[in-house]
Amino acid sequence: MLTLTCPHCGIRAEETELSPGGEAHLKRYGPGDTDEAFEAYMFARKNPKGVHFERWRHAYGCGKWFLAARCTATLEVFGTYPAQTSEPPEHIIAAITAKRPGWEGYK
Repeated sequence: MLTLTCPHCGIRAEETELSPGGEAHLKRYGPGDTDEAFEAYMFARKNPKGVHFERWRHAYGCGKWFLAARCTATLEVFGTYPAQTSEPPEHIIAAITAKRPGWEGYK
């Protein structure tokens, strides 16, 4: 079972206490953008086998949103951090590259 630590309240929670929110670090598109860009934002999502950045909500705890870096194949969690963070923190990137030397980054 997937277990994540909420960076806000510090509680280790199983996935049954959390609500998934999809892919993290997406660029939002507004009224001034093209239809193709908006369509890609709405419907085109990554579904990698390996390292992935996701949004989660501590639904049965503090209720706050946070981001997590994990491996979709093994459920290995590299870390969690607040949702207001625009890019993964350096310690998360370091944890990933330490275990996955050939990893090419989150973008």
